[in-house]
Amino acid sequence: MLAARQAAFVPESLVLLLSPSLRQSSELFRKTREVLLALGDAAPPATEESALRLEFPNGSRVVCLPGREATVRGYSAPALIVEDEAARVDDALFQAVRPMLATSGGRLILLSTPWGRRGHFWQTWEHGGPDWHRVRVTAADVPRISPAFLEAERLAIPAHVYRSEYGVEFVQTVDQVFGHDHIMMAISSDVLPLFGGVGHAA
Repeated sequence: MLAARQAAFVPESLVLLLSPSLRQSSELFRKTREVLLALGDAAPPATEESALRLEFPNGSRVVCLPGREATVRGYSAPALIVEDEAARVDDALFQAVRPMLATSGGRLILLSTPWGRRGHFWQTWEHGGPDWHRVRVTAADVPRISPAFLEAERLAIPAHVYRSEYGVEFVQTVDQVFGHDHIMMAISSDVLPLFGGVGHAA
């Protein structure tokens, strides 16, 4: 909805839709098109349209891109970047799109359920600071999802998966040798590094 609004009503807007794969980006693009169609005559008709791109008479564009750092470069000054399934998008892609916003003052939106305490999605949620507005919606908050379904899921899948997918919790991953809390307890600013650098390990 934000992508559709930006492109339809704010002239000269570049909107980029990103996901881990082009297939997933295409799904986000399809939903954006559905919102525009639902607006009917309130939204301008696209002047150009393909499976991966929309252009409007006001000069705005919506482009969906694959989730590879090397293939998203070349776009500049987007008004809006939407990164879907952000917990599974490579950190390199996240780092590649951030400089695009340097002159536009555009927005970057990360959408995802968690996938452990790792990667830029978790880092941004946990340590991103006041520049980020965080919205957490659990499955229990969604009226379309019945409590009976959630209870069946809770019994059917591992607890850490349920808490992540439905509870939107950044839980420990099962492949970790050491838990995040234990690693953080081993870090101390009172210990000088033996060989220089900035890390201080106890």
